[in-house]
Amino acid sequence: METKNDKKASKNDSYDKVKKNQELAQDSKKNDKKGLSIEEKLKETENKLLRTLAELENQRRRFEKETKEAFEFGGFNFARETLTLLDNLQRAQVSIKNDEVLKNSKDLEKFLKNIEVIEKDLISIFEKNNIKRIKCIKEKFDPNLHQAMLEIENEEEEPGTIMQEMQPGYMFGERLLRPSFVAVSKKKVPVNKEKNEKK
Repeated sequence: METKNDKKASKNDSYDKVKKNQELAQDSKKNDKKGLSIEEKLKETENKLLRTLAELENQRRRFEKETKEAFEFGGFNFARETLTLLDNLQRAQVSIKNDEVLKNSKDLEKFLKNIEVIEKDLISIFEKNNIKRIKCIKEKFDPNLHQAMLEIENEEEEPGTIMQEMQPGYMFGERLLRPSFVAVSKKKVPVNKEKNEKK
């Protein structure tokens, strides 16, 4: 025997079924109004799927590129800061060699050899980590690698040739870590022309 609750539940179930059928009928009417056939709907869905797959592929490539760059250049700032250690070590070496008081010391040579060993170790570590010094003496000035600090008059060299390196530059793989600070050659300007230009 059915109870009142069972009758209400079956009425609710049949009401839900009718409502679902009405919604389906409305959706099919909307689609018919749009005039889309099954083939057109299939093509539209296929296009959406292809766009989604293309976007996923682009995201994957972007992620791989960012991961590769993070791995290769993750130590970029650390490497830049470490260059100051090498610079200071080289400055200290020059300063000690030129110090009048220390020149007469018998332990000076041992001390300088120890500094050279440390310098060679640092340079070796840089090279192992793909940090290389930029060669610039007698090279053509390249604003992407060099920073001109002054010009030197020189008739023997072609204008724009690097004559002197004040501070070495370094590359970290294919990226510029620090530019070389250089002096660049220029042609001598005759004294008469200089006076005429000033007037």
